[in-house]
Amino acid sequence: MVRIESSQPRKQRKARYTAPSHVNTKFLNAPLSEALKEKYTKKTLRVIKGDTVKVTRGDFVGNEGLVDAVDTKKSKLVVHGVSSTKADGTEVPRGIDASNVQITKLNLADKRRVEKLGETE
Repeated sequence: MVRIESSQPRKQRKARYTAPSHVNTKFLNAPLSEALKEKYTKKTLRVIKGDTVKVTRGDFVGNEGLVDAVDTKKSKLVVHGVSSTKADGTEVPRGIDASNVQITKLNLADKRRVEKLGETE
């Protein structure tokens, strides 16, 4: 994140909202499950489409599902099975903050991601 001298919440929020896109991706890191922590010796990892996550906070706590989309502008994840019902009865996906989920299964389709984790498959 951008280095901020001030501890004032308004300046912290402004820095987060006006951060450039290459910094915004750092806000999409989520903690790994205990099994993945031991396997990869990392605590957090950037969430990508195709990862399986478990919701740990909020109204949908305990739900587990595939990440359908990652919104880097809003720093939100769209998880399969997590949706809100509108007044007219239609279901709409509900964005979840990456800090409120735990990665339980990784999408290892990307070779660069596998190299970064240090696993050869």
